[in-house]
Amino acid sequence: MKKWIAAMLFLAIALFGSVIGFDQFKRTMIAEYLANQPVPQLPVEATPVRSQDWQPRIASIGLIEPRRGVTVSASVSGLVTAIHFKSGDQVKKGQLLVELDRGVEKANLASARSRLPAVQSSYERNQTLYKRNTISKKALDDAQAEFFALKSEIESLKAVIQRREIRAPFTGVVGLREVHLGVYLQGGDQITRLQSLDSMLVRFIIPQKNLSQLAIGMAVDISTDAYPERRFNGQISALDSAVNRDSGVIHVQAEIPNSDQLLRAGMYASVEILQPLLQDVLVVPTRSINFSLYGELVYLLLEKSAKEEGAAPELSVEQRSVTVAERQGEWSLISQGLQAGDRVITSGQVRLSNGARVKLVDDGVDMSAPKAQTDADRDTSVETVAEQ
Repeated sequence: MKKWIAAMLFLAIALFGSVIGFDQFKRTMIAEYLANQPVPQLPVEATPVRSQDWQPRIASIGLIEPRRGVTVSASVSGLVTAIHFKSGDQVKKGQLLVELDRGVEKANLASARSRLPAVQSSYERNQTLYKRNTISKKALDDAQAEFFALKSEIESLKAVIQRREIRAPFTGVVGLREVHLGVYLQGGDQITRLQSLDSMLVRFIIPQKNLSQLAIGMAVDISTDAYPERRFNGQISALDSAVNRDSGVIHVQAEIPNSDQLLRAGMYASVEILQPLLQDVLVVPTRSINFSLYGELVYLLLEKSAKEEGAAPELSVEQRSVTVAERQGEWSLISQGLQAGDRVITSGQVRLSNGARVKLVDDGVDMSAPKAQTDADRDTSVETVAEQ
């Protein structure tokens, strides 16, 4: 009986030991396999940091207005008897647009003119008689007053008739016609819009922190949704006399040549004020920068020589804090944190961590970043718009 118990106890110990031994063997093999496993390399794209010229810009949104624009309306009431323009016509300064009924005024003017020769002759005759002491001074004064009063009446009637002739105050393009023949107009009723389209104004706002960067005559580029591929160039023509105390912004006005008459009043435009050109500054693609509450970060590509001769160099990444001075679309200007020649990761940053091993899958990012537009370039763009 004792032998049977001892045998069973030995068998149990043997089984238990084999299980523990197998588990230990498995752990050892797994650890050995993992130790010999190559370090995972995450696929990334990278591009070099280069030194180049940069055109700083102050961006805003503006509203296009005509340099000269009015709502043509009647100053007196009357019946429309003639219309001398069509919607969209180009009109000259002083051109007659609308005539109101003026029959009564013309008749009164003709009556006054018919009396003028007799009154003038009587006045001149009294002047001669007064010199001969034939009539009194009062008789001469009465004749003079009658003559001057009649001349004033004629001028007044001419002015009344002129107010019933509505003319263009300046050369421009009329809008849609708002009146029809035979309509009775009240004083102030709108007839049409008249705008000069040869030169337009764009008004926009700039934060007060940029006030020191503004000056009369600075170059301005604008673009509109109507012509997204075209740039219109102009200059700052005026700054408001005060900063808005509620919003902290200042209103700015720029003049834009519009000889081809593409721009129209009421259009919204993206405005960029060109600042002095910066030379030899560092520019990187904006997509390479991680923007967070803690600042702007990039992953810098590091290259280390391989341990074995002839093997490819080992690539890893290092997280670097940078300072972004300005952004323009797909590109960012870096003021601190990088040097020319550094290579930054442009794709695949989501899975990266500091010190991670990586491999390049594409290194052909185009670094022809934002070119500095010269005055000659702007003139060429304006000529191209005009030709089209």
